[in-house]
Amino acid sequence: MRTTFGLMALCLTVSAFAAEPFDDKFRQLDEVLPTANTYRTASGAPGAAYWQQRADYTIRATLDESKRAITGTEQIRYHNNSPDTLTYLWVQLDQNIYKKDSDARMMLTQPSREAWTKPRGAEDGFKFEGLRGVLAGRDFDGGFKISAVTAGGQPLRHVINRTMMRIDLPAPLKPGQTYSFNIDWSYNINEQLVLGGRSGYEHFEADKNDLFEIAQWFPRMAAYYDVTGWQHKQFLGAGEFTLEFGDYDVKLTVPADHVVASTGELQNPGDVLTAAQRDRLAKAKTSDKPVVIVTQAEAEQAEKSVSTAAKTWHFKAANVRDFAWASSRKFVWDAQGYKKGGTNVLAMSYYPKEGNPLWEKYSTQAIIHTIEQYNKFSFDYPYPTAISVNGPVGGMEYPMISFNGPRPTKDKKTGEISYSQQTKYGLIGVIIHEVGHNYYPMIVNSDERQWTWMDEGLNTFVQYLAEQAWEDNYPSRRGEPRNIVDYMRSQNQVPIMTNSESLLQFGNNAYAKPATALNILRETILGRELFDYAFKEYAQRWKFKRPTPADFFRTMEDASGTDLDWFWRGWFYTTDPVDISVDGISEYGVNTQDPEKEKAWRRAQKEAQPVSISQQLNKSIPKRTDAHPELKDFYNEHDEFTVTNKDRNTYAESVGKLEPWEKQLLDQGKHLYLVDFSNVGGLVMPLILEIELKSGKKYIERVPAEVWRYSPKKITKLIVTDEPMVGLTQDPYWETADIDTSNNAWPRKPTQSRLELFKTERDKVNLMRDYNTPLKAKDDKSKAEAGN
Repeated sequence: MRTTFGLMALCLTVSAFAAEPFDDKFRQLDEVLPTANTYRTASGAPGAAYWQQRADYTIRATLDESKRAITGTEQIRYHNNSPDTLTYLWVQLDQNIYKKDSDARMMLTQPSREAWTKPRGAEDGFKFEGLRGVLAGRDFDGGFKISAVTAGGQPLRHVINRTMMRIDLPAPLKPGQTYSFNIDWSYNINEQLVLGGRSGYEHFEADKNDLFEIAQWFPRMAAYYDVTGWQHKQFLGAGEFTLEFGDYDVKLTVPADHVVASTGELQNPGDVLTAAQRDRLAKAKTSDKPVVIVTQAEAEQAEKSVSTAAKTWHFKAANVRDFAWASSRKFVWDAQGYKKGGTNVLAMSYYPKEGNPLWEKYSTQAIIHTIEQYNKFSFDYPYPTAISVNGPVGGMEYPMISFNGPRPTKDKKTGEISYSQQTKYGLIGVIIHEVGHNYYPMIVNSDERQWTWMDEGLNTFVQYLAEQAWEDNYPSRRGEPRNIVDYMRSQNQVPIMTNSESLLQFGNNAYAKPATALNILRETILGRELFDYAFKEYAQRWKFKRPTPADFFRTMEDASGTDLDWFWRGWFYTTDPVDISVDGISEYGVNTQDPEKEKAWRRAQKEAQPVSISQQLNKSIPKRTDAHPELKDFYNEHDEFTVTNKDRNTYAESVGKLEPWEKQLLDQGKHLYLVDFSNVGGLVMPLILEIELKSGKKYIERVPAEVWRYSPKKITKLIVTDEPMVGLTQDPYWETADIDTSNNAWPRKPTQSRLELFKTERDKVNLMRDYNTPLKAKDDKSKAEAGN
């Protein structure tokens, strides 16, 4: 019978595939993830014996604007909260990356002969800007000058190993003990637009002023923790920073006419701000829109003369893992308070006049929007300030303060200032991203030197969620699965789970791919309710602690109640892409045994067959039965599709023997289809099937990824419909980052594109300018008509 035949065909298909070499895409990650212990549990939560070190800093530093140099002294109070006795400490000397013989300089290569002449993106880490940068780097006297390392007034033995310094302790530091020591140091500040990096100065030739963004500016304690011991991998530029939490007391002496933005809270506003500025700042805390603290007019006035006096700005910050600041007389400063739940923050923006009108409109608003949105998915922002600074650094984050680059442009001919659509959304996006880093990794304190994706990927994912809450159809660069397809097609990939310094395409690998994976996990695999609960549980568990990838993977599974090892393995441990092909469809009707229906069906099948060329030509040949009609009999009037009484009697007997469920199936008149799928890309994913019926109705059937568990390369799926199916599309909404949609439909759909007949220069989308550009007349006649 037709029903039986259909089931047998399905079983034979699965059996045949099972004979191929078996690749278990759903095997557990037990052999990959570290064994759970009392520090980190199998659920992904911190264990009962979890510990982490602490380092408190007292820093006094002076900015010499004329020399573009910083001199400082610091005291570090190091708390050994580990169960281990330490005989030495490691300190990071990140500025040593600018030494002439640093590893970062000596190992620098270019992807091609042409590429070395072009600027590199901020996400590429420490890269020089073409020939100018290479030559300037050879002459720049960079790196820390360590003038003293002491404790109790006595010198400490220390050894500098490139970007790390080992301090040998005079006596072992036992568990629970604290040790204080001092470092005196200085360094020359790099010109950021020339030498690159995550901090530096920018020179404005028009008014002869500088803007300083200062980070990685003091010797910082390296992290010591249960997974790696000392994290003292050399700083090569890409892998960022692994740091300990602590309290900071910092005094910064700068030119008297400078405005300083900094991690922490200002302790002495009466010494550094005017009465009017203090009054404005007080109003900003309760305002529902940004209040200007230092106006553009005041900043422009300050640009005209350079003060020879100095002022000291005093800041304190509690329980932060780093400290950064910015200083310039060019700064316009605005602020607005935001208070909700456990968050009470003053959002502030600092920018030169060159940032307006873009910055005054969007920066502080974007800060507050970021905190609103990130609080929903993580935890309440705990710090008192959140700052966005416009300067040479395209985008970089530190506790409570971020450096962000986009500015409007001035037309060289007309002097008109405008900004493109790309610049506008670039600014909003980078502020969301960099302010969002306060959550990951400034509070959820992952090891950036080892795993860039744990802060960049998670943060880019939440950035995508925040951007989509800014306005309808916000043009997010990353997060949508369709945006990662070109990279997933690329041969130039390494797995996400690759050390930060070994990534080939930094932005795609550490930002875009993990962000896309999490978006797919949220929208397609878990659903928003399960995902959001688990993701927030991870943030809550690990705020002010240091999670590893295993802690994230385990927490997401533990809190969602879903085995996701197959997902982590495919997306994070391999470079396999998603490419699921619909290979074919076979229709199976249920044999009713009713001769009226079945013989009519077979007649229709035969009539649907093409007429052979011989039969077509034979139509014109004279036939004997036409000349002698007496030769015709019963069989000329009836054929094999004629229903006889014998057929009817046999059917009646068969129906009486049917089981109730068989009668029900016959009455329903279901249509059965066997659909063949192949996993061309190698990455197993759910099937999202859009089924189109003869009536025009369409509906979605979602099949979990476990459909591939027995045969990860080829499967056959039974689909049952109420009426004939006329079309099927796999992944109709492009939600799985499938790299080849041409094989996603049956019947196949043509791929549409355009042939480029005109060569044009690509330009940034600047609708402000484009709409204001006069329409060019076609000829003199049209010009004259336009003039009338």
